Amino acid sequence: MTLAQVAISLSALGVLATGALSYLFLRDPVAGMAQTTHRAEKLPEVMADRYIAFTALTIGATLYGDMKVIAVLFGAFAFMGFADAWIYRRGGFPIAKHMAAGVLAMSVVVIALLALTAE
Repeated sequence: MTLAQVAISLSALGVLATGALSYLFLRDPVAGMAQTTHRAEKLPEVMADRYIAFTALTIGATLYGDMKVIAVLFGAFAFMGFADAWIYRRGGFPIAKHMAAGVLAMSVVVIALLALTAE
């Protein structure tokens, strides 16, 4: 087995782990918080870490310059924006900023996909 195969296998395990946590949070957010040992009062600090990580991912995708990578990354960003808007809408809170983030990210997806078809 090559190192690349090991990396892909470990990445697949990461898919399983994050997928399981996603399912847990969707099914029972309180259990998800307990399982991951997250604390609600630390959410603002956790969000700062997340935005730093999103920035690093965006820098990496931009420097790599692969339209498929950019489309997938910004597709995930669009999902987050739209999902957050849905959550806030159900709670009766403003959604404009989350919708704008979703639309802008989806615009990057569309342009990246068009660039792929133009090659």
